[in-house]
Amino acid sequence: MPSYQHLFFDLDHTLWDFDKNASIALKILFEEESLHNTIQAPFEDFYQHYLHHNEVLWNRYHHGFISADDLKWKRMWRTLLDFKVADEHLSKDLGIKFLDILPKQKEVFPYTFEILGYLSGKGYELHLITNGFQQTQRSKLIHSGLEPYFQHMITSECSNSVKPKKEIFEYALQKSGAGLNESLMIGDNLDADIQGAINAGMDSVFVNHTQKTHNSLSTYTITHLKDLENIL
Repeated sequence: MPSYQHLFFDLDHTLWDFDKNASIALKILFEEESLHNTIQAPFEDFYQHYLHHNEVLWNRYHHGFISADDLKWKRMWRTLLDFKVADEHLSKDLGIKFLDILPKQKEVFPYTFEILGYLSGKGYELHLITNGFQQTQRSKLIHSGLEPYFQHMITSECSNSVKPKKEIFEYALQKSGAGLNESLMIGDNLDADIQGAINAGMDSVFVNHTQKTHNSLSTYTITHLKDLENIL
């Protein structure tokens, strides 16, 4: 087995439970802005439509088809359009307020703190590679208590690249002082994380939390963070 020294984690959907935290944040926003009166529908309908548009637009952002600024408000715009509300000003206002509320939420996947403590205790250097926004991701780390475990956080904003492009991985290696052969990428997204690692020539772990059927070319596949103890 390769002798890894540097472990590069994805954050959202890998350690930080984006769906749970987004649900909490959106519900706060939904109630504060009385959106039930605007869309004439309950929160759960709004949430499901948001999740769909967020996933589609993040995928477009990963591949460089839209900007970060477009992503921040157009996921709200598209969601409101589903309820026949075409209000650009409201969409942009909701996007700003959502990104203020979201990173303050604290839900992480089971065994997150335990596995990070285990890996740190074994002497691994832990880092993050995330397509999330710099200020937002830093806030997530602080509010969730994850910040002390990581030495470097590489975002698409600071690297001027996005996963799955190899350049963000090369930037991460340079920033952390890590060698390619001693590095391992750990993430949930087959495109951004796993294909990105392949593009960079880095070994990877596919974290299949949902146990979905897949044809992953990752070096390893796990279904629970505790399974990393069998690899590292």
